[in-house]
Amino acid sequence: MAPLVSALRKLVEEPAPLYRTAPNNIEAERALLGAILINKEAFGRIPELLAAAHFFEPIHREIFEICSNLIRAGKIATPVTLKPFLDANADIGGMTVSQYLARLAAEATTAINAKDFGHAIYDLSVRRSLIRVGQEMIDVAYDAPVDFAPRKQIEDTERKLYKLAEPGDQHSGFQSFARILTAAVDMAASAFQRDGNLSGIATGLAELDSMIGGLQPSDLIICRSPWHGQNRVGDQHRL
Repeated sequence: MAPLVSALRKLVEEPAPLYRTAPNNIEAERALLGAILINKEAFGRIPELLAAAHFFEPIHREIFEICSNLIRAGKIATPVTLKPFLDANADIGGMTVSQYLARLAAEATTAINAKDFGHAIYDLSVRRSLIRVGQEMIDVAYDAPVDFAPRKQIEDTERKLYKLAEPGDQHSGFQSFARILTAAVDMAASAFQRDGNLSGIATGLAELDSMIGGLQPSDLIICRSPWHGQNRVGDQHRL
């Protein structure tokens, strides 16, 4: 019994940590940015959904945004070309901008690993967003106004979670013309092969099919049905 009592006493006496660091991987961010700075091929391997906002470190967000803009403009992204767009007087962990950019280039990973690091950075960003959604849900549940129904909070939280699960085009990033052209040709081929020349699945409603081209993969379908005499958003189905 003595060891058990000792363990319990230790749990009571030791204060719980006041906070926990949000999930992040600074090393992965450095390695990925460094790869972009030394090899333009690395940018083409980055997941399309990765955006500057997904980086944990503010200076890394700024660097990635500048790199993206330079590459979109057909220019190269190197420590030399980035330097004019960053605050020359900034202190980055005791280093100047030039020194930090040089360090990123020195710590660069190979272009082959860019995809894996990009996914890791994005996944950690989603985890941080989940933490924010959860914290907001707790705060609202504690301090909700009297006229704020619990179901309303549930619906708001569902919308936020769905937005995280389906980032959409706003996080798709830069896409090459070749990739977009290939997708368009594939869609046209699918439409030619289907009955009614639809790119998606026919709904059976000719007028609707002519407007939307059939139901497309990942489409969100919201059915409205009566609920206690009022219309409300019902079940959500995804193809």
